[in-house]
Amino acid sequence: MAKITDILRRGVSYSFEFFPPRTPEAEATLERALRELEPLQPSYVSVTYGAGGSTRERTHDLVVQILHDTSITPMAHLTCVGHTRGELHEIVVRYRDAGIENVLALGGDPPKDSDLPPGELPYAVELVRLIREVGDFAVGVAAHPEPHPRSPSKEADRFHTAQKLAEADFAITQFFFEAEHYFDLVEGLRNHGVDKPVIAGIMPVTSLSGIKRMAQLQGSEFPAWLADRLYAVGDDPEAVRAVGVEEATKLCRALLDGGAPGLHFYTLNRSTATLEIYASLGLTSAR
Repeated sequence: MAKITDILRRGVSYSFEFFPPRTPEAEATLERALRELEPLQPSYVSVTYGAGGSTRERTHDLVVQILHDTSITPMAHLTCVGHTRGELHEIVVRYRDAGIENVLALGGDPPKDSDLPPGELPYAVELVRLIREVGDFAVGVAAHPEPHPRSPSKEADRFHTAQKLAEADFAITQFFFEAEHYFDLVEGLRNHGVDKPVIAGIMPVTSLSGIKRMAQLQGSEFPAWLADRLYAVGDDPEAVRAVGVEEATKLCRALLDGGAPGLHFYTLNRSTATLEIYASLGLTSAR
């Protein structure tokens, strides 16, 4: 297995995100996606983690399964919310002992209407430090191009993201739909003296029902111009999908042309849209 820090030194990275399945049907869908995406030879893949450890064992098992049963380098997500310092330490030790070398350190948001405690570590940067204490990991953090919905201002968001990234190795962004948001983020971090790799998060819109959900997830308004394009062909699901893939491909090209060090595809445990974007970009594999 490779560390993501080493992977990023080799050139542009192309990576995928998955989440632990909760049902046998979802497990079969994920297995199919992994089987179809593995030939693309992604630089690495990440596995999400539920707030308060709601997918704790499933995340661990899936990360270790990918390590041992595929040719892909895995990265485990880990969130502070709902955990004591001791619990987080134990989780990281288990990853170290299982041979996992990559962790994405996240503050995490408790689910709505949840009574989860905030957690003993209030900020992701403290989780980064804990991970460093446990072992020699490559550690990533999250970044928000538009900025984080709880930030009082864009400048405050950039300042705190820079502080966090200064102690980590790289950042992966929340998904976005306009390249200028990404480049504004990178410039803002550089203004604070931080120029570590910021990998762009990509999520193509493949259905009209996804528009509102995506806007809520990313904490900002969905771009009106993109919504207009999608609603213009709303009677044809295949046309909606084609527009979503086309616009995601344009975004990827703009990011790569502008010097983004990597693209991270939020797959939703499916392969088709990622395969289509790869084909449109003329990529055969990431390695």
